[in-house]
Amino acid sequence: MVTKQLSGDAGAADDADLTRADSLAREIFSDVANKWALLIIETIGDGTLRFTELRNGIEGISHKMLTQNLRMLERNGLLERTVHPTVPPRVEYTLTEAGQGLRATVDGMCDWTQRFLGHIEGARRRFDAPVNG
Repeated sequence: MVTKQLSGDAGAADDADLTRADSLAREIFSDVANKWALLIIETIGDGTLRFTELRNGIEGISHKMLTQNLRMLERNGLLERTVHPTVPPRVEYTLTEAGQGLRATVDGMCDWTQRFLGHIEGARRRFDAPVNG
């Protein structure tokens, strides 16, 4: 994310574009940086899943939370919702190219967590230890 000091020079349009992009980035991060959105992205993976398959694949998610997060991910262009004209309607969800890109980023974060898990746990124990003295 780029933060730039705005000035009154000829680059005001560029500055406004950077400010708008910065604001949009914060909004998107706020949307997707929750446990349900990340679990949905990981659960869909490279495949295509129906609503019930997603709900069964994500322990503890309610119908309401799954619906809200699927709508948010679709709004942000991270997944595609396909409704098949059957009775009852069959709805499937697939990650878009942008969603797959975010999934790769999430996978990297998971790899980082596994790599530094011992370090993080040790730091937390030291931080949380009572101070003697």
